[in-house]
Amino acid sequence: MSDKNRMNKNQKKIKRWDNLIDKLSKSFNEGEIIDLEGVIYLIGIQELGKFDKKFKKDEKVNLMHIAICKLLEPYGYYKFEFVDEDGWPHYGLNSKLPKLKPGEQSILMKESIISYFLKKGFIN
Repeated sequence: MSDKNRMNKNQKKIKRWDNLIDKLSKSFNEGEIIDLEGVIYLIGIQELGKFDKKFKKDEKVNLMHIAICKLLEPYGYYKFEFVDEDGWPHYGLNSKLPKLKPGEQSILMKESIISYFLKKGFIN
């Protein structure tokens, strides 16, 4: 891939990310800019499907875990196993996660979040 094509691809990802953050911030955070953890939390709520519930601290951590598993499932790192009697999805580790630097982790999560919202039709 040429440098120009790589740059255009990166610019497109950045634009999609900025548009997604803008849309989520307006829809779910009263216009305040939502951070990466906030987006992951929203995905956890979406995957659980319990939108009216007030979550305890440990449940919030579990929601973020659900979201991370869902986001990394297409990469082969996790696989969906079952939904328990309380409606919580459970995932198993399918393959060991690579050792990534914090910046690389952020890029992977942002790419997987963009893909998630593209598949949901929330962005294009």
